[in-house]
Amino acid sequence: MAWRIGVDSGGTFTDVCLFEEATGRVEVWKVPSTPDDPSRGIAQGIEEGIARVGATAADVGYFGHGTTVATNALIQHRGVLTGLITTDGFRDLLEIGRQKRPELYDMQADKPPVLVSRDLRLEVPERVRHDGTVETALDEDAVREAARALKAAGVKAVAVSFLYGFVRPEHEQAAMRILAEEIPEAFACAGHAVAPEFREYERLSTAVVNAYLGPVMRSYITRLAERLATLGVRATPHLTQSNGGVIGFEAAARLPVRTVLSGPSTGVVGAQAVGKLAGIANLITFDMGGTSSDVALLAGGECRLASEAVVHGYPIKAPMLDIHTVGAGGGSIAYVDSGGLLKVGPRSAGADPGPVCYDRGNAEPTVTDANVVLQTLNPEYLLGGRMAVRQDLARAAIGRLAEKLGMEVMATAQGIISVVTANMAKAIRVISVQRGHDPRDYTLMAFGGAGPLHAARLARELDIARILVPRNPGILCAMGLLLTDLRADFASTRLTTLDPAALPDIAAAFAGLAARADAWFAEEHIAPEARRLIRTVDMRYAGQNYELPIPLPEGPVTEASLHALAEGFAAAHRRLYGFVAEGETVQLVTFRVEAAGIVRKAEFQPQPDAGPDASAAIIGAREVWLPEAGGFVSCPVYDRDRLAAGNRFAGPAIVEQMDATTVVLPGMTVLVEPYMNLILENAA
Repeated sequence: MAWRIGVDSGGTFTDVCLFEEATGRVEVWKVPSTPDDPSRGIAQGIEEGIARVGATAADVGYFGHGTTVATNALIQHRGVLTGLITTDGFRDLLEIGRQKRPELYDMQADKPPVLVSRDLRLEVPERVRHDGTVETALDEDAVREAARALKAAGVKAVAVSFLYGFVRPEHEQAAMRILAEEIPEAFACAGHAVAPEFREYERLSTAVVNAYLGPVMRSYITRLAERLATLGVRATPHLTQSNGGVIGFEAAARLPVRTVLSGPSTGVVGAQAVGKLAGIANLITFDMGGTSSDVALLAGGECRLASEAVVHGYPIKAPMLDIHTVGAGGGSIAYVDSGGLLKVGPRSAGADPGPVCYDRGNAEPTVTDANVVLQTLNPEYLLGGRMAVRQDLARAAIGRLAEKLGMEVMATAQGIISVVTANMAKAIRVISVQRGHDPRDYTLMAFGGAGPLHAARLARELDIARILVPRNPGILCAMGLLLTDLRADFASTRLTTLDPAALPDIAAAFAGLAARADAWFAEEHIAPEARRLIRTVDMRYAGQNYELPIPLPEGPVTEASLHALAEGFAAAHRRLYGFVAEGETVQLVTFRVEAAGIVRKAEFQPQPDAGPDASAAIIGAREVWLPEAGGFVSCPVYDRDRLAAGNRFAGPAIVEQMDATTVVLPGMTVLVEPYMNLILENAA
């Protein structure tokens, strides 16, 4: 019997999802993360998980992994000493950027630290023009001299980015050859291989981030591969990309910049699958973990794919799901700021030492501690009884905070929840209201270890009427790894006009991208019948500075293709900007191919209706502090594993399971739908 395993390594817990291909059996497991070496926690989770289902490492037929290693290294600036070789006169482009302040009206706003110090940014004579002609040939002796200088400075990684290197990559390729000769031990990458698109600053930034993270990710992947081999796992391991697909470890080691949203992206993939099964197309996903909350908007069941984004202050040109992150998680620390106001996050207690109630040495109260004091969370244990918690320590920590605020302990604990709810509501408004979507038209899908715990209050804050809680919300990111395909994205910038005369250029651009996709298919050993290609073109009106991605139908590129692109662009422009500029010249800017290798995915079957009576799932009652009721209220506690399809009950109530806790507020009803998801709605 073969098992497919998905592992999501987060800041507080490492989640494991196991799917048996023959029977469709799904099992989940959770272990504390090990921030000093995440691979250790992953190995522990796999070992315990397969032992729990009575399998062995040899039974593992597929291993997928989502990680926050690259993200955390970028946030905490724990990358390596990095050098840059660039075109003569452009060493300061990395620092100048777009000359924009992070906050328009904040004169004191700080920019993130530059990842390469000025003394390690070296220029060499060379110049390629926008049309690909060589104005100044590359001075290879200067490149060799720069490489030796960087080696003497002790750099562990080098980025190469020359002006218009994406149009004509020969100069960058020559520099990479020289680096391999002079500093073979250093990680090196070139802009044309990392982000072969126009906009020099963003391409340069992407190459630098990739180099900065390269040795960190390579070291991590090597350790993890060794641990998997020691366990006896023979399946080819895969890592999630920011675009929601997975790639092999070797490709991830070359392009770590494409994994900066590795963990959150699989949660969105899982949410898309769950929403489809439940018959709910318009969703706002709310993934709350130990250190952060990630939100995304799914219109028509699909999450928008962005071709570039700013991640923790650094522009990155790489395909990624449109996910917005805020520092609001279960481990987010509550404190009093200089103005005497209560603030929560973004600083987090993480997995070690963790919240105060974990009794591992932390003395600063967190969101989890507030929930333990309010008893929305079990005040005695977590993880189905495997992890004891100390409510007395949490109460004492919040008590110290309450003294500073001049408030009661319970009011302070509730205040922490209210503040973090406001932070999360703000994040959802960014991806909904600010983009023309009314959150009231969407269903809130709550997952992550803490998502269902806070979803009811968040929904009421946003006036969202319905909440969907998946069967295993705490490990949905890990489950998403069993629901996604192998995927790679290829792009080429070739500025042309939407005109029949451009047909040869368009056909040539897509032929080149298809060839690169075929090489990737071969590298990943994807069978021909499992290969899929999706083509899009970034388009704009002449003079515009932003493009819209427009799908190109399958088949040969003909005048009918141009007509489809024109119609698609007009519809997209009207939807986003409210108008179409009739008669204006339309430009084709960047051509893209999304290559997917279709793999067998976990499949879920609907369960028979067992009727509305949910009383058999009640395992007790707990006093829970509810401000709506003015204090503690006795709430029935339901065991999620005992609930059956068709069961109904009303709030206030608590639903407990190993990987998460769901809070049902007064005035809400709950339905267990056929795929065992909980549907929470405000009572009429």
